[in-house]
Amino acid sequence: MDRTAFGEFLRTRREALQPEDVGLRRGSRRRTSGLRREEVAELSDMSADYLARLERGDGPQPSEQMVAAIARGLRLTIDERDHLFLLAGLRPPGRAASSEHVSPGLMRILDRLADTPAQIMGSLGETIVQTPPAVALLGDQTRHTGRMRSSTYRWFADPASRDIYPREDQPRHARVQVAQLRRAAAQRGPDSEAAEMVQHLLAQSPDFAALWAESEVGLRYTEEKRFAHPEVGELSLYCQVVYDPDQAQSLLVFTATPGSPSADKLALLVVLGAQVVAAG
Repeated sequence: MDRTAFGEFLRTRREALQPEDVGLRRGSRRRTSGLRREEVAELSDMSADYLARLERGDGPQPSEQMVAAIARGLRLTIDERDHLFLLAGLRPPGRAASSEHVSPGLMRILDRLADTPAQIMGSLGETIVQTPPAVALLGDQTRHTGRMRSSTYRWFADPASRDIYPREDQPRHARVQVAQLRRAAAQRGPDSEAAEMVQHLLAQSPDFAALWAESEVGLRYTEEKRFAHPEVGELSLYCQVVYDPDQAQSLLVFTATPGSPSADKLALLVVLGAQVVAAG
């Protein structure tokens, strides 16, 4: 690891990033060039002291997960991300369709949705980053590891994950999950991560095997989805999707009809999300 070059690159990228780039307000007393260390640390889910040590060049070698989090926090391009990995003495992740690096453009959109349930999903249903209201609505979906990071895999491997939807809606969700995984496996071929997931689910889940045998394709979710939330009850929300074809990632944004009971419940979830952030 080239600690000096790594620290210098972190510092220059931090100083080049402005508050407006990450959805923050520029205070009248701001004197720092670019973002403060504390702001980047929060965006990267790490301590400001750890970031300061990395910038000074006297910190420990960061893990792959930590470098990826820093790259997202600094809104790096994929070339800048790869450079950061190399400076850390690590091999850059492959630029496959399942890449977890989020483009700066998509992150800028998410930054402006801090008071809205929104999250960025990978091509196999992996939740990469969520706004606090999305965590309040759907739970922390970024905490999962391995295959369980995929919402499709969790649906069949952990039936409790279905409880966020009303029971009568769950069969439709299951069919859509299988159809979308079938499409991903066909697009990427028999040696892909999607095809491997299919084989694991066929061996582990009779429910998945039964739906897979029906060979359904082209099923999609409707814009309106119902959720069964343990604290506020049932909500009916619209899900709008922004797709990034270069990264094969989707930004999901959940909204409610103004003046509806669901809008009132969603407003309460926004407050709950803000309380969780404040407590953290």
